[in-house]
Amino acid sequence: MQRVVQKKLCLLARVGRWCLPLSFLLLLPHPCRLVQKAELVRLSQTLSLVPRLHWLLVEDAEGPTPLVSGLLAASGLLFTHLAALTPKAQRLREGEPGWVRPRGVEQRNRALDWLRSGGGAVGGQKDPPPPGSRGVVYFADDDNTYSRELFEEMRWTRGVSVWPVGLVGGLRFEGPRVQDGRVVGFHTAWEPNRPFPVDMAGFAVALPLLLAKPDAQFDATAPRGHLESSLLSHLVDPKDLEPRAANCTRVLVWHTRTEKPKMKQEEQLQRQGRGSDPAVEV
Repeated sequence: MQRVVQKKLCLLARVGRWCLPLSFLLLLPHPCRLVQKAELVRLSQTLSLVPRLHWLLVEDAEGPTPLVSGLLAASGLLFTHLAALTPKAQRLREGEPGWVRPRGVEQRNRALDWLRSGGGAVGGQKDPPPPGSRGVVYFADDDNTYSRELFEEMRWTRGVSVWPVGLVGGLRFEGPRVQDGRVVGFHTAWEPNRPFPVDMAGFAVALPLLLAKPDAQFDATAPRGHLESSLLSHLVDPKDLEPRAANCTRVLVWHTRTEKPKMKQEEQLQRQGRGSDPAVEV
């Protein structure tokens, strides 16, 4: 009964565009790829089902691109558009597997900077949440698959909440092991002794906690698989993690990946001067 009352209050209590009890701040680092519009359309339509959500999208670019700006404007969502270019030394080289270098570091840290001090937004809501705002920050990827239930689960985050992630780490799922309502370990196969052996999709952080820890950010020099730990180690002790999703027994987010389109025929037609019309946005 107590929880139902809290939800009703959340629907009613607002200051400007920020919901006082809890709103969502979804941080999305976004590289330029051929499938970027398809992925963003799919994700935006999932997000449209989530109440009180603020979408922070950070392009991996020197400035905003017309495609992403137009999609955000048409989404109907409350958003902030930022841009941060990945340094050349940190970019994947041709033929390198995606796990060789940490991805999205510059973009996620740019979003954290905006939350703490504002400035630099190239579209949408320009001002960060005012002091005293309550919210939940979640680091999303554009090709993951999200259940709407996941956002309801993380809505009650007080510090750092966690849950399982499906189809990741070479397993059916990875996630915390819970005993008597407390996290006592992690189900993972790869480097289980990491400080926080969790996927980026497997945790959310209360906004007041992030604002209270200004030095907490992602470390671009972190060893492989330690990017999440580089942030979480500044925020919480593993024993204080808050298990969600029925004590981490339900999978509500999946680490799916969009297949890279094969453009062999397109390339052949372009060599013949008969390629697809570049004015048609895909």
